[in-house]
Amino acid sequence: MVNLKIDGRDVEITKGATILAAAEKIGIKIPTLCFLKKISPTGACRVCVVEIEGADKPMTACNTPVVEGMQVTTQTEKLKKIRQQVMQLMLVNHPLDCPVCDAGGECDLQDSCYALEVDTQRFEGENLNHADIKNWPLIEQVPSRCILCEKCVKVCHEVVGASALAVHNLGEAAYIDTVDGKPLNCVFCGNCVAVCPTGTLNSKPFKFKARPWAMRKTPSVCTLCACHCQIDINTQGNEIFRITSDDEGTTNNGNLCIGGSFGYGYVNHAERLTQPLIEQQPVSWDQAFDKIVEGVAAIRATDGPQALAGLGSPRLSNEENYLFQKMFRVALGSNNIDSEARFGALRAMQATESVLGLRGASNLISAIGKSEAVLVFGADPTAEAPAVDWQVQNACRRNDAKLIVAGMHRVQLSKFANVSLICTPGTELELANGISRLLYERNLLDSDYLNQYLANPDELKVHLDAIDIDAVCSKTGVTRSQMEETADMLGAAKTVSIIFGAEITKSARGYEKSIAISDLAILCGALRGGDAGGIFPLDEKGNMQGMLDMGVCPEYLPGYQPYSESRERFAKVWKAELPEAGLDAFGILEGIEAGRIKFLYLAATNPLTFPNANRWRKALEKVNFLVVQDILPTAVTKLAKVVLPGASWAEKGGSVTSLDHRVRSLEKAIASPGEALEDWEILAGLFGRLQKQPVSISRSEILAEVSSLSSLYGDICFVGDERNRPCLKQPYRPARKGFHYQTPKVEEVETGLQLVSGKSIYHFGTTSTWSSGPLEVENHGVICVSPADAAVAGIVDGARVKLTSRIGATSGPVRIVENLPGGLIFAPYHFAELGIQGLLDDGCNRIGVQLAQA
Repeated sequence: MVNLKIDGRDVEITKGATILAAAEKIGIKIPTLCFLKKISPTGACRVCVVEIEGADKPMTACNTPVVEGMQVTTQTEKLKKIRQQVMQLMLVNHPLDCPVCDAGGECDLQDSCYALEVDTQRFEGENLNHADIKNWPLIEQVPSRCILCEKCVKVCHEVVGASALAVHNLGEAAYIDTVDGKPLNCVFCGNCVAVCPTGTLNSKPFKFKARPWAMRKTPSVCTLCACHCQIDINTQGNEIFRITSDDEGTTNNGNLCIGGSFGYGYVNHAERLTQPLIEQQPVSWDQAFDKIVEGVAAIRATDGPQALAGLGSPRLSNEENYLFQKMFRVALGSNNIDSEARFGALRAMQATESVLGLRGASNLISAIGKSEAVLVFGADPTAEAPAVDWQVQNACRRNDAKLIVAGMHRVQLSKFANVSLICTPGTELELANGISRLLYERNLLDSDYLNQYLANPDELKVHLDAIDIDAVCSKTGVTRSQMEETADMLGAAKTVSIIFGAEITKSARGYEKSIAISDLAILCGALRGGDAGGIFPLDEKGNMQGMLDMGVCPEYLPGYQPYSESRERFAKVWKAELPEAGLDAFGILEGIEAGRIKFLYLAATNPLTFPNANRWRKALEKVNFLVVQDILPTAVTKLAKVVLPGASWAEKGGSVTSLDHRVRSLEKAIASPGEALEDWEILAGLFGRLQKQPVSISRSEILAEVSSLSSLYGDICFVGDERNRPCLKQPYRPARKGFHYQTPKVEEVETGLQLVSGKSIYHFGTTSTWSSGPLEVENHGVICVSPADAAVAGIVDGARVKLTSRIGATSGPVRIVENLPGGLIFAPYHFAELGIQGLLDDGCNRIGVQLAQA
């Protein structure tokens, strides 16, 4: 610790801290303009200068470290004049366009001029300002307003990792632009706009739309991915004009991705569903509910409740998903309920539960940034969970952690990796086993830890002894030296984070691969606990964790209570006879095809985005009575007998659960368009009609009921008591002898040219394809091909190609991507016109294909 005096007051602070931090600790405010806590100090503006006893000139407080016995003065007449001169120099060629500047009313430069009493201009100079830069999507740059604080450059480089911005030229001619004059590296997150202290960087969608003081800010949560960044919804009238986030008091430190900053456009879309429909004709809510009740009664009378089925959604809140499963089990008498989690997230959850007694992530995502080693396995956090990406960068770029990235191809984080393990598609299980074997072989295991927590050490030893590293290398294409380096890094680290994502969980044998990664987490000590390290299965959808928590699958009741074992207890509480068993998504699909499922309720989900989409399309065309509850018109709503218009996340209250088990509240910022209702109102209304008695249950009562029926929440605070207060579910703590090492069987994998379907960094599900922001960056799907495969097929960049699998065929434009290895094709699933999901087999994101010119 270091002791010093600031303005005569004693302060003690850690060694290496700055004068600015020390002053803040005792409540002394030093003016700043270029300083931003989440980036390294620049010292560019000089507004924070202070006097230090013994120093021959004033020093910048933001980047001057404290020294034992230092005496600092922050306010003198000399300092005031220096600060005023600094501001005057900044304003020499600053345009007087404040009345039309989008930063008006929230401009740090204006505020600083006012606070420092800068009301005259002593200087003048030649105007060398660069012309306005308008060629970027979504963002406009006005260099004449720039004070060269470099906040945008540093946030882009240090936090986001894109390094898209740079200072060009010197002196008065200096300006900020993209590195090469084109936004090639930009991920269009909007964080540069958010940190700009002037009106230099502007959001094009927001420009000239509203004044900051005229808008209402509603604190809420972004649900486009499962990280759940805390945001403010800025509205005027009944329209969203922008999304912002504060640095202070948010778990995302004010950082957002393209979805958070620019993905809200679909909420205001002119084609929103606004009225209930029967046979595509507008009707009242009473008529829609009556039609569904009549249809259900008729089908139950002839075929029984087993002919009824429903698919829930991670787009719905916890309360809505709870009502959905309860309505089906109690009012409809059917346990035929499932969701898209069947094709990914549920596999990972069941694997981690089987091996570790864990359902989802084991720690907060902030624990990743504090780890000494991070393994990213079959995941692209930049696309799937951007806040996880930022934490990985915190670990490896700020805290010198080791980063290993493993998978079929390079991802955004690969450029920061100490080791990059590119494996043959489908061999992730073997690669995980190989790393586990080398941890064991090289004596890198913590024996005391394993003796305390592992229930079956003998089985582990037998399995690891049998693994042939040379065979693993041959099959995966990864060298022994790469795997040894990986094992050494993981074994030397006291805290390890393992992150795995869609290319594991959504693949063939995703459950078995997740088992192998869970085994690896045991061996490298990722679950030792504390505030660093852990295992983090990723799923891109917003409330996937909450939906599974609420029991939207036939195996579990709320709180992951096995259905067969807990059915009678829930039946007593719910005062209803519950069905004995139920079908999962695969069983529902087969049931529709066989004519056994005649009623299907789609609650904010679209099966045409599932793998083998064309098979689902044919099934939906066949189902007798299709109900679709959604917010936008799709190919599925056109097939529905009844369409129920729901609400977007900005138009409802309720709670959602992040991938790291934070329970946060949504706050209603605007009203739903037309006659659309909040989804929980729709479900409660229909529930009441089916039971012939009103369901008057509040959102807080729903969570209280969940808590009373399960140990899911324990004594956490309930959202809604205070606005947007985050709460935590019961934290994970491994039980003694609670780890059960398992030995998934290795099988042969499909060879030849492979297509993998995945997520773009610019889009989130299909919802964002209704938003003008993401569409300005990426407005259609492309088929990404390696240079080697393009050469073999005789195709050039931009040409149209045809992909054919054993399931189907499609065509689209091609993009030749240097980072893709030969033998692998990547395509995003978001765009219906590209039709990638129609090429895939059931429940799988990868398949063998033939590539040809279209």
